[in-house]
Amino acid sequence: MEGNYYMIHDYLIFIGVFAIFLFLAAGIYLFSKNQKLTQRNTKLSESNKIIEQRLNEVRLEHIGTKLNPHLFKNILNSVQSHAYQTYMSLDKLANVLDYILYESNNKYVSPKEELNFALSLIEINKIKVNPLFDFRIKFKINKTDSVYEEKVFAPLISVDLIENAFKHTDFLAQDSFISIFMELENRVFTMKVSNKASLKNSLEKEKSGFGSQSLDQRLKMIYNTHYHLEKSSKNGIFTAELKINLGEFYDKMRYSG
Repeated sequence: MEGNYYMIHDYLIFIGVFAIFLFLAAGIYLFSKNQKLTQRNTKLSESNKIIEQRLNEVRLEHIGTKLNPHLFKNILNSVQSHAYQTYMSLDKLANVLDYILYESNNKYVSPKEELNFALSLIEINKIKVNPLFDFRIKFKINKTDSVYEEKVFAPLISVDLIENAFKHTDFLAQDSFISIFMELENRVFTMKVSNKASLKNSLEKEKSGFGSQSLDQRLKMIYNTHYHLEKSSKNGIFTAELKINLGEFYDKMRYSG
């Protein structure tokens, strides 16, 4: 009996030690596994942070490419909301920026769009001169003309003549003036711009030529024989007259297309 007792006792001790061993082994295994999982999670977390950081950088770069062209306009919109007295001026400038940002990328726009742009551009330029200055601005536009809303007008064609007049006018001279006339009739667009320039500007233009050569080249490339640009200078008064037969050009595009 006593022998059986010791055998049972030793067996129980063995079972207990074995259980403790298993418990310790399981604990060590689980601890090791937990460490590996922790390290893996740490690496994943670091990888996710790197990926997230890169995504943020890409988003910022993407936003930057979208934001930069519109930054100036956004600033103007903010100023516009706090400047009631200059509302109309800023509104015109916003229209000009919209046109330059969006429409000028198109190969052609409608006469309606270009004329609205030209009017806004004129109003903006008028801001920087004396309100009593002699401006002679006349628009004679037949809105029922068949090409009025057709895509036949090369964008920003009117810029050169308008900017040239404001740039080279002597605003201090008593007899100074700027005259701008635009007409759309019978599918023909006419733009005539005249201005009184100072003697200095007259001499410079006699040496360098009147107006922008780039405008001539652009008109020739686009409209070929369907336009006529005439420039003249007499007694310090410079005149540029542009005629574009938009009807003929439109017909040519339709039949060639």
